[in-house]
This record gives sequence, structure tokens and C-alpha cells, in this order.
Amino acid sequence: MTAATPEIPDTVAAALGAWVQQMAEQAGAGPRAALAEAEQALQATRDELGAVSSARDQAHAQLAARDEEIEQLMAELRNARSIATDALVGKAKDQLAIEGKDAQLADLRAQIERNVAAAAALSDARLAAEMELVGAVTARDNYAAELRDLRARLASRA
Repeated sequence: MTAATPEIPDTVAAALGAWVQQMAEQAGAGPRAALAEAEQALQATRDELGAVSSARDQAHAQLAARDEEIEQLMAELRNARSIATDALVGKAKDQLAIEGKDAQLADLRAQIERNVAAAAALSDARLAAEMELVGAVTARDNYAAELRDLRARLASRA
């Protein structure tokens, strides 16, 4: 003898279905909210990354411009030194040949000291540019470390 399988009335089945649907929605509400929050955090991180990337690109552009400027200044300095040396030697020969006086030598010494001071000023400018370069590289490294931290935090939330 086979036992008859009882049939569930449609109203009970509908009520059970509604109850199961409600439980499923309630159970999924938390993960959906967490997913939405994670997506917002990811978008914020992407926005920050874009800003950091833009800042990095600007820093690279500034570094390239500074490098080019330093190279140009170095070339100008070499040229100026050559011209100054040639001028000083020529002037020294002329003055010593014409007058041969100590006053003229003192004048040449003063010119050389001014040239040395000018060269020192150019050297100081180059050092300042190099220090800015070091600061920009440090800032870039800090941004990269912060980006790694943000990615690690994002990965730990996932």
C-alpha cells in the first residue's frame, strides 16, 4: 500500500513562497549593502588613484623640465666659463703687455672672484633643483606606498 502524498493547498504554498522570498531578501540585504559600500569605496579609491596618477605625471613632467633646464644651465655655464677664461686670459695678456702693473692684476683677481661667485651661484641653483627633484621623488614614493596601502585595505575587505 502506498501512502498518499498530501497536497499543499495553494494558499499555504503561496504563503510559504512569500515567506521564503521575504527571508531571501532579508538575508541578501546585508551583502547587497556591503557590496554597494565596497563599490563606492572602490570608486573613491579609483578617483584617488587618478588624482595620484595625475600628480605623479605632473611631477614627472616637472622633473623632466627641470632636468632639461639643468642640462641647459650646465651647457651655458661651461660656455660662459670658456668665454670668461678666454676673455680673462686675453685681457690679462693685453693689460700685462701694456702696463704690467699690480693694479691690473688686482682687477683680474677681482674678476676671477666674481666669476667664481657666479659659478657658485649657478652651483647653488643646481643644488636647489636637485633637492626639489629629491623631494618630488620622495613624494612620488609616498604616493605609491599610500596606493599600496589602499589596495591592501581594499583587498582585505573583499
